[in-house]
Amino acid sequence: MLLGFFRSPKRSFTSLSEQEILAIAIAAEEDDSRIYLAYADILRPNFPESAKVFEDMAEVEDTHRKTLIDMHRKRFGERIPLIRREHVSGFYERKPDWLRKNLSLDAMREEAEAMEQQAYNFYVEAAKQVSDASTRRLLGDLALAEQGHEDVARMLGDKHTPETVKHEEDAHARRQFVLTYVQPGLAGLMDGSVSTLAPIFAAAFATQQTSQTFLVGLSASVGAGISMGFTEAAHDDGKISGRGSPIKRGLACGIMTTLGGLGHALPYLIPQFWTATIIAAIVVFFELWAIAFIQNKYMETPFLRAAFQVVVGGSLVLAAGILIGNA
Repeated sequence: MLLGFFRSPKRSFTSLSEQEILAIAIAAEEDDSRIYLAYADILRPNFPESAKVFEDMAEVEDTHRKTLIDMHRKRFGERIPLIRREHVSGFYERKPDWLRKNLSLDAMREEAEAMEQQAYNFYVEAAKQVSDASTRRLLGDLALAEQGHEDVARMLGDKHTPETVKHEEDAHARRQFVLTYVQPGLAGLMDGSVSTLAPIFAAAFATQQTSQTFLVGLSASVGAGISMGFTEAAHDDGKISGRGSPIKRGLACGIMTTLGGLGHALPYLIPQFWTATIIAAIVVFFELWAIAFIQNKYMETPFLRAAFQVVVGGSLVLAAGILIGNA
């Protein structure tokens, strides 16, 4: 009874017959072909050359599928057993479509290489675990086929995406990443880090109570995050500007706004006022330099100019908060 409860619902690879191994290989090739076609559909609007690579890779996978079906028909007849890789313990798995839609171009390229390498590694290891000569030969042939797929992927990549095209597509992907995530996230971080300085430090020096200051900082950070997130998502649907999904931009902006404010609000969980204030000031320093670093790395703003703008602006807001709190 207990053994049945703890027993895995998946089959072990060693329990499979040669016919079942062929059936899994057929289903795997079909799934991979569909994955490559899905990548091609996603990439076609912005990266047509890379889409052609995945279309050709899908055609290669489909050719292997047909070859495997012919082999199965010759050895075992027309009826292919209904067994797939997810039914076998230890077998490599593929992500469903909804988990692949948001992959970047580089991530899709890496995923394709990983798919072929995983299949190759699995068949090689599986061949070591069986003693039947024909089964070992079958697994070895499948491993060589998967290794050949990886070579074909590189060859097709060189054919359709020479270095100039790859450079253009990579530049477009980076620009899209900046517009969708970095730019709204940076705006949120700047707003959250700078705009909350005045109310937090004003409350700190006015009340000298860390618990009250933390509540002010928490409410200011969360409120600013919600406001900035909705504003970013509502003011531009991204269709004309090309800035991408408003939901993604809104989340990036809102989350970074909240984090920017919470950074120097959390130290006020410490009961000692001056200890909390000194730590909060140190956090502010690192927040401002992080903003300058992001501006320099992704927005191509000269670092010294970015640092000067952010530090001076933040210092003025901080001083205003302290002066108001002491008034």
